[in-house]
Order: sequence, then structure tokens, then C-alpha cells
Amino acid sequence: MRVACQPLRHPHGVGPGRTRTRGSSLLEMLLVIALIAMAGVLAAAALNGGIDGMRLRTAGKAIASQLRYTRTQAIATGTPQRFLIDPLQRRWEAPGGHHGDLPSSLQVRFTGARQVQSREDQGAIQFFPDGASTGGRIDLQVKDARWRVDVGWITGEVRSGPLRTPAP
Repeated sequence: MRVACQPLRHPHGVGPGRTRTRGSSLLEMLLVIALIAMAGVLAAAALNGGIDGMRLRTAGKAIASQLRYTRTQAIATGTPQRFLIDPLQRRWEAPGGHHGDLPSSLQVRFTGARQVQSREDQGAIQFFPDGASTGGRIDLQVKDARWRVDVGWITGEVRSGPLRTPAP
């Protein structure tokens, strides 16, 4: 009986003289992309004032947005509308049941007309149907970073942005 000898072959084509090249799986690539993205977010946060800086910007933009909403409501409904802010409790309130809290790490200061304030410890900015307002200013601060929201009394225009302090 004759037996033919055939060399044994590996089922995946890897033999004694050949090495198998190994690629990376989709899961490994997604993990690397996620790690790079996370490192980028952390680096951006560190360069832009950290988490507190992000909270400051977010709160400043939210207040400015709600002030613009209040002005729009006054124009659309034809009736005066008020935006209220309580600097001590770090709360704000706009028409239509809109309200929110500010982070406890922020210092809040309001400057505006006393005639429209319903309480001494509460700030108020009133917008009129023609778009004008009583005007006011809301300053937010965390550590050395400051954000200012200004409301013009003639036009009711809302301006918001970081407050630059002069270098010592």
C-alpha cells in the first residue's frame, strides 16, 4: 500500500516559512479614536479655563439667550415682559415658565433699575413691546475669569461675552 505524503498545511495559510500578518479590529480602532477624542476634550478644557470656565461660558450664554427670548416675547405679545435673576440663590426666571439655576461655583452680580425689582435681593430687566428695556448688567465670575451680559436700555440689545481684565 502506497501512502502519499503531503506536507501539513495550516487551515489559514500560515506555514513554517510564512508569518501571518495581523490587522487591527474595528473595536480596537474605535477605542483608539475614543481615547484621542477624550484627550482632545480634556486638553481644550484645560487650555480654556477648565471645567469652571466651561460652566461660566455656558451660564453666560444661557442667560443671554433667555434675555433675548424675553425681549422677543415682549415684541410678539405686545405686552411688557420681565426677566428676573436672584444673585444670592443663583436662579433666573423668564416668561413662559422658563427658569434655571446657575452653578454654585459662580459669583453673580446684577446692576439695573430698582424701579422694576419686585424684591431688593432680586434683579429684574423689563422689556417693552417696542423692543426697548430698562437695561441692566449681569456679571458672572469664577476665579479670575469673568463673563458679562449687558442689556441696552434704548434698543434692548443683549450683548454677551468674556470680560477682559487688564494685565497687571
